[in-house]
Amino acid sequence: MTSPVWHPFTQHGLGEPIPKVATASGAVLTTVDGREVIDAISSWWVTTHGHNHPRISAAIAEQAGKLDQIIFAGWTHEPAEEVAAELVRITPPALTRVFFSDSGSTAVEVALKMALGYWLHRGEPRHRILVLEHSYHGDTIGAMSVGARGVYNRAYAPLLFDVGTIPFPHDMQVTLDALEAECRAGAAAFIVEPLVLGAGGMLLYAPETLAAMRDICARHGVLFIADEIMTGWGRTGTLFACEQAEVVPDILCLSKGLTGGAVPLAVTLAIEPIFQAHWSQTDRSRQFFHSSSYTANPIACAAAAANLAIWRDEPVQARIDALAGAQARHLAMAASQPSVHSPRQLGTIAAFELGAGQDYLSDLAPRLLAHFRERDLLVRPMGNTIYVMPPYSITPEQLGKVWTGIGEAIDRFGG
Repeated sequence: MTSPVWHPFTQHGLGEPIPKVATASGAVLTTVDGREVIDAISSWWVTTHGHNHPRISAAIAEQAGKLDQIIFAGWTHEPAEEVAAELVRITPPALTRVFFSDSGSTAVEVALKMALGYWLHRGEPRHRILVLEHSYHGDTIGAMSVGARGVYNRAYAPLLFDVGTIPFPHDMQVTLDALEAECRAGAAAFIVEPLVLGAGGMLLYAPETLAAMRDICARHGVLFIADEIMTGWGRTGTLFACEQAEVVPDILCLSKGLTGGAVPLAVTLAIEPIFQAHWSQTDRSRQFFHSSSYTANPIACAAAAANLAIWRDEPVQARIDALAGAQARHLAMAASQPSVHSPRQLGTIAAFELGAGQDYLSDLAPRLLAHFRERDLLVRPMGNTIYVMPPYSITPEQLGKVWTGIGEAIDRFGG
């Protein structure tokens, strides 16, 4: 009997094998049949310090024995208070408020609702949301609406709201001129993935462009939303990508590495005026109408608190710098092959296209997946775009095996 499980982003009709993982440690996943698989993509970009980091696992176990779940509407608990205080400490001072949720998509939904609520309660008719071309912000309705329209969401087009799309900055001035025109017309908010568009194909753009886009929004009073769900927690080489452009957003979305990748949790941080727009001593209708049953789950918050302690106590930045250097050396070797196009790197992220152009539904993708599975590597190309984004705990030997497998793929499929 086949499994009743319906897997995400999986075409079950292809009959591809679906490995069953039993345990994990560091950068290695062990399957039920004893295979050791190197996780080269941090299990979809979430695992930062490595699987089953002992400090995070211990925090989860301890919290599970004290308080597993409590309503967060009008109640609170110590792990949430600790996480919120530490996030306010490590992010720019302007970000004074922390709203908890449970996934990256939800953090984006919260950000959009905060922005629209802000303008409503100010009595200003602003509701147009601006987005960057090729962006991806999640798979819930609002998050899909502010992402690129295409294969990801074609079937759901009737549900999506209209947005203003700013051209990706292949030409910086074209992008800035388009953003200036939209902002001048009175947009409510602009949402961006800082410096790298993840699911859009690991597309990179310069910090100077990010800073210039932020300046335009500030000049016209348009709220600037930074989606650092993937780019945060060191992936781009700094704790948050916005740091490289000295940008302070009005709203900041975080998830994935917030708990070190151990359990789901997300936050949306906001500047004080956004909170104050929802605050009233007399009008209960101004409160922020958003929640989920598991908002600020204590076990997830304990994992996040442990992750934040690791960032304080351990040489995480040194590990990131070492990994970034190793990625650069491996990418340079791959880039010498004629079938490798657009090699690029930002921090711990390395990517390239095997063949010209980008095609998510490329016939090459299933063959690449099979190639990497056969070599016990968790590498999941986006079409013909191959990328490596491993946990910071990956050893040089493990990373070498990943790139050896990639080199074999280049030789095998490069044509």
